[in-house]
Amino acid sequence: MPAFLEIYDTHQHLVFNLCLHYLQNRHDAEEATQDVFVKIHAKLPTFQEKSSLKTWIYRIAINHCLDVLKSRRRQKRFAFVLNLLPGQQDNPLDPPDFDHPGVLLEDREALESLFQKINELPENQKTALILRYLDDLSPPEIAEILQCSVKAVESLLQRGKHNLEKKLGDSEGR
Repeated sequence: MPAFLEIYDTHQHLVFNLCLHYLQNRHDAEEATQDVFVKIHAKLPTFQEKSSLKTWIYRIAINHCLDVLKSRRRQKRFAFVLNLLPGQQDNPLDPPDFDHPGVLLEDREALESLFQKINELPENQKTALILRYLDDLSPPEIAEILQCSVKAVESLLQRGKHNLEKKLGDSEGR
């Protein structure tokens, strides 16, 4: 079992990029990366090597990002309800700005729109698309991370691409 610092050095960019793909904001991705490594450090003694270390880390990072997104949705709903009350004004919990490093300013709006559509997909389709096309993992690697069959991953990818194309087509038709 590698030491924690070795795990951190080896996987910090992988975790940061995955968090960035989910959260689409540098600050949130940095914070999530820290949280993921705190969880990894705490859970390291329980790692049973039933899967590869990389797969285990991916699962922790994905689950953490999904938790962050769920929390955002809850906060947004709560803020909406608060705004309905007398004396309440603007929503203080607006989603963070899209801040993806490496994206040119002129490309930012188009990419932000694409990520908004990806975010509307079911979680399993979104995860499969992110792992395949943004993290460049193979279907067998994705199957191991998602703990499903390769055929299930291929189906998720196909449905995810179809649904994304439909959402993009619907937004262009407006």
